Amino acid sequence: MGNKKGSLSITSENIFPVIKKWLYSDHDIFYRELISNGCDAITKLKKLDMMGECSLPLDYKAKIQVLVSPEEKTLTFIDNGIGMTADEVDEYINQIAFSGATDFLEKYKDKADSDQIIGHFGLGFYSAFMVADEVHIDSLSYKEGATPVHWECDGGTDYEMSDGDWDQVGTKITLFLNEDCLEFANEYRAREVIEKYCSFMPTEIYLSKKDAPEEYETIDAADKRDTDKVIEEIHEEAKFEEKENEDGTKEQVEVSPAKDKLKIVKRPVALNDIHPLWTKNPSECTEEEYKEFYRNVFHDYKEPLFWIHLNMDYPFNLKGILYFPKINTEYDSIEGTIKLYNNQVFIADNIKEVIPEFLMLLKGVIDCPDLPLNVSRSALQNDGFVTKISEYITKKVADKLTGMCKTDKESYEKYWDDISPFIKFGCLKDTKFCDKMNDYILFKDINDAYVTLPELLVKEEKATDENGEAVEAEVVDENKSEASSEPEDNRKTVYYVTDVAQQGQYINMFKEQGMNAVILDHAIDTSFITQLEQRNENYKFCRIDADVTDSMVEETSEEELKETTDTLTEVFRKALNNEGLEVKVEKFKNKELSSMLTVSEESRRMADMMKMYAMGGMDMNMFGSASETLVLNANNDLVQYILNNKDSENAPLFAAQLYDLAKIANAPLSTEAMTEFVSRSNKIMMLLAK
Repeated sequence: MGNKKGSLSITSENIFPVIKKWLYSDHDIFYRELISNGCDAITKLKKLDMMGECSLPLDYKAKIQVLVSPEEKTLTFIDNGIGMTADEVDEYINQIAFSGATDFLEKYKDKADSDQIIGHFGLGFYSAFMVADEVHIDSLSYKEGATPVHWECDGGTDYEMSDGDWDQVGTKITLFLNEDCLEFANEYRAREVIEKYCSFMPTEIYLSKKDAPEEYETIDAADKRDTDKVIEEIHEEAKFEEKENEDGTKEQVEVSPAKDKLKIVKRPVALNDIHPLWTKNPSECTEEEYKEFYRNVFHDYKEPLFWIHLNMDYPFNLKGILYFPKINTEYDSIEGTIKLYNNQVFIADNIKEVIPEFLMLLKGVIDCPDLPLNVSRSALQNDGFVTKISEYITKKVADKLTGMCKTDKESYEKYWDDISPFIKFGCLKDTKFCDKMNDYILFKDINDAYVTLPELLVKEEKATDENGEAVEAEVVDENKSEASSEPEDNRKTVYYVTDVAQQGQYINMFKEQGMNAVILDHAIDTSFITQLEQRNENYKFCRIDADVTDSMVEETSEEELKETTDTLTEVFRKALNNEGLEVKVEKFKNKELSSMLTVSEESRRMADMMKMYAMGGMDMNMFGSASETLVLNANNDLVQYILNNKDSENAPLFAAQLYDLAKIANAPLSTEAMTEFVSRSNKIMMLLAK
C-alpha cells in the first residue's frame, strides 16, 4: 500500500475540541466505547463463520485484552474480531462519521448539552481522543491475503496510514495518554472502570500490565487445558504414616496417593460475566443465583424481598431483573438503582425515559438492545418506543404484585410494610399502575390485620346486615349533615387513623361498636388517599376523628338537644374566649366520655397539603387550621354539671379542661396550652382536696 497521508474528512478543525469538551459526559467512558467496538468486531466475525463466509480455527476463543503501561503512558485494546483492510480504515476512521460530519458540526459545535446529540454518527472510536494525545491503530482483516494496516493520528485533523506488521486477525488500538489522564494507565483504575461499564459484555475481557513477568500456578495434571502453557512437570510421591493396630503391630498406611502435577503460566481471569443472569430463562435460575447476582451487582448484603425476571422477545426485545429491597423508610431517603444495558453494554443508571420514576426505588438491571441511543449511548432519544418500554415494565411489576396478592397472600402481607411506600408512590406517579393495583393495596387495620379495600367494604356491608337500621342510619344521617343544596353522597366511608397512640380514644370507641379503621401514618398518605378517591367513585376516606358516627350515639332529634347546645355553646365560647367555636351536643352510649374534638376531613386535608408544600421559613399558621367542632356528651355527669351550674365560678375552669382533654385526644397541645392545662389541673385537684 505504501504510505498515505491525508486530512480527516471533516469541514472544521473543531471536531476534536468538541469531542474532548462534551461529546461524552464522563471521560472514563472511552473504555466502554473501545471495548464494545471490539465486541462488535468479534460478533461480526462469528456471524461470518456461521454463514460459511470464513472459517475460524477450532481453538478460536473470542477475547479482548486491555494492556496498561504506566511507564510508557499507554493503554492498548486488542480484539480478535473481524479486523479492517486499508480501505475499511479509510471509510470508517478517516471519514469521521461519513454519514454526516458536516451536519454534526453545524448542529452541535455551539451547544454544550451532550443529550442533544443524535445517535447515528458512529463516533465511538473518537472518544479515545478525550484522553489521548495520539492514537495508533494496527489491524489485520479476516479476508484472505489481507495486508496489515497501521494508522496514527495526533489529535489534529491529519493522519498517516501505511502497511503494518500486526500479524493477528483483529485490531489493536494504542492510546498515548495525555498528562491529565495518566490515571487510566493505572491497573487498579483500569479494573474499576472496566467493571463499571463492561461487567456483562458478551466477550471475555482480560486486563494485564504490559510486559509484566509471567505468574505461575500448580494444578493437577488431569485438570490441564489445551491452552495451558506448561513450565514444569511435577511428580509427587505417595505419602504414608505409621499406624498401630489393636494387637500392637504397626503398619504403613497411605494417607496421600501419588500425584502428577503441572506448573503452568497462571490462567488469566476474565473481568466480566459473559452470560449474566438476566440473559437466562427464569426457569433455569435458582433462588440463590438471584440473591448472589444481587449482592455482586449492588453490593447490598441485605437480602432482597423478592424479584421480577423480565424476559420478552416481542414486540421488542427486553430482558432484566428487578429486585424489591427493603424500603420501609421515609421517601426522601430511598435510593434505588436501575442499571440500563444495551446488548450487555452498560449505558447508565436510572435513565428516567425508560424507567418510570417510582421504579427508581427498586434495584435492578434492564437490557434492551432495541433502545434508540444517542452518540454517547448515555442519553436516549425521546420517542414513542421508549414510552412503550416504560409502560411494559410498569405492567410487569403490577402483574407480579397483583399475582402475589392473589396466590400467595401470606408472603404479600409479610412484605407489605416494606413495599407499601413504593406502591403508594407508584400510585401517585402513574394512574395506570394505580388502577391495576387498586384492589390489591393492603391496609393494616386497628386489629393488626391486613385487608384490601374490597375486603374492608364487604366487612362493612356485613356489619350493616347484622346491625340493621343503626348502621344504615349512620350513612343516611351522615349524608344529611351535608348542606342541603349539595347532592347526596352515597359513597361508602373508609375510616383511617394517622397516629395510633394519639387517637387511641377514638380507636377504643370504634372497637366498642365493632367498627373498623385502617392505619395511614406516612407523610405520603394524604396525597395517596386523595388519588384513590379520584380514581374510585364508590368510597371516600375519613379520619377516625372527622365526625361522630351514629353507632356511637343514641338516636335523638335536633330539637331535643337545641336548648342544651345553645347553653353549652355560650358557656364554652366565653370560657375559652373563642366566639367562633363550633359546639355540638350528642348523647353518647358511652357515658364515661365527656368530650371529643372532630375535624372536617376536607379542611384537614387542605391544611395538610398547604403545609406540605409551604416554602421553608414560612409561617405555617398563615394557612389557618382545620375547622374543629367540640362534641359534648349530654349523658356525661361532668357535662351535666357545667350545664346545670353555668354561672358557677368553676364552670369556666371545667369547660376549659374538657376542651383541652378533647384537644389532647386529637393532637399534641402547644407548649403554652400544655402549661395552662397543667396549671388548671392543679387547681381542679386543689378544689377536690378542700
